[in-house]
Amino acid sequence: MKKYFPVYVRVPLLFLLFYVLVEWVAGGTAQRPAFIDHPAVLILLGLFLFALIAVEIVAAATNKVLNRLMTPEELAAKEKEDNLSFADRPWVKRLMQKMTRTTSVSEESELLMDHDYDGIKELDNELPPWWVGLFYITVIFSVVYLLRFHVFGGDNQIVEYEKSVAIAKEQIEEYRKTAADLISADEAQYLTDESSLAAGKKIFDTNCMACHQIDGGGGIGPNLTDDHWILGGGVKNIFHTIAKGGRPGKGMVDWEKTLKPSEIEKVTSYVISLNGTTPASPKEAEGDIIWSKAELEGSADAEANEEAAVPSDEAAATDAVEASQE
Repeated sequence: MKKYFPVYVRVPLLFLLFYVLVEWVAGGTAQRPAFIDHPAVLILLGLFLFALIAVEIVAAATNKVLNRLMTPEELAAKEKEDNLSFADRPWVKRLMQKMTRTTSVSEESELLMDHDYDGIKELDNELPPWWVGLFYITVIFSVVYLLRFHVFGGDNQIVEYEKSVAIAKEQIEEYRKTAADLISADEAQYLTDESSLAAGKKIFDTNCMACHQIDGGGGIGPNLTDDHWILGGGVKNIFHTIAKGGRPGKGMVDWEKTLKPSEIEKVTSYVISLNGTTPASPKEAEGDIIWSKAELEGSADAEANEEAAVPSDEAAATDAVEASQE
């Protein structure tokens, strides 16, 4: 084997296998190897490498001593054996014999059967053990498969896939509850609490004031306080405009490269809060899309009014009594 795996191949290969095993046992990852968190692993790897090199040195020295002690006939026999091809080596032949149970040409006469077709004779060869073993394995597998999926109703691949997808969706939803920076334009909401609006104002004053003025009245950019919108109003449109940028060539950059989605949601809410306010020097209205935050507030008011418009049973009874008395 040394002929096919010289020392400069054996040592690195064995060391790599040992390293992978240690990393797997110690729980290391490709991004953070185990020896970073556990210095003892590095010491273990060093000792193993030292032992490999020591064994190779001792083995080489031993072989030199044994070669000097051999007779010329023994050296010739050893050299002949070392020059044999891989398939001709004794241990390889023994292994193949056990796996195939082949018969030599000199013993074929013992296997001849009475069948003779135009001079073609048949040998009663045994099936190779590896083939017989593989056949038994397939039989056992088929029985287990039949019992699991057709008798006891085990999950097939489609059911396993659907369950895995359902579990993954649940995990994603749980993760999204605590991961604010995974917000998309469709998921963004109009935040009305003071802390969110204050954070949005701070972002606006830092990044947007130069073009839209500090009160949103507009300058280089359009007026944000009126009801005229170039790319559409509402949480989704404003979020998308801030994230992806305005019209090409108009100077509005895509802020998603600078701001986190949660920050874009806050500045979107602050921009909406500016709608309907009175700036110091408002720019003339631009845009053909009409929208105001009253639509957001109106949807909530409409639900409240709808609930208020439904009288309770007691109020309805009182009204009925008063009507009958009149």
